[in-house]
Amino acid sequence: MGKGRRLCSGQDIAILSLGPVGQYAQDACNELLREGMHVGHYDLRFFKPLDEALLHEVFQSYSYIITVEDGCIAGGVGTAVLEFMTEHGYSATLKRLGLPDTFAVQGTQQQLHQLYYYNKQAIIATVRQLYTGPLESAGSGCSLKPNESSPNS
Repeated sequence: MGKGRRLCSGQDIAILSLGPVGQYAQDACNELLREGMHVGHYDLRFFKPLDEALLHEVFQSYSYIITVEDGCIAGGVGTAVLEFMTEHGYSATLKRLGLPDTFAVQGTQQQLHQLYYYNKQAIIATVRQLYTGPLESAGSGCSLKPNESSPNS
């Protein structure tokens, strides 16, 4: 319990997701891979306790981190990852996607994900804004297809 999992290996940019919105991240990684962008994807699986070994791996391997959560980013998992980064002396650009710290309008989950900019298209747009590396990288890519389970889960 309390262990996350790597779903995709990547270069320069990693996405850390929590919960069902991880499917958006997985779909974004697969689409970006078809364009030649190799983005890492990690399913945190648990907010508490954070998998510190997994976070050390992420911060030692990636310069840009995107967190995606279906909750308020203020005080959420993205904030916890930011605190981890600071406490351990890592330096990376971190973008947090999720709900703002305001009253949310009403709508379907898909409408809210689009409105608050943490659906598949928003993840892809955020990666494109951050992407600075070469478009080719041998040995990278998603190890799972959408909705497929990890052998370690």
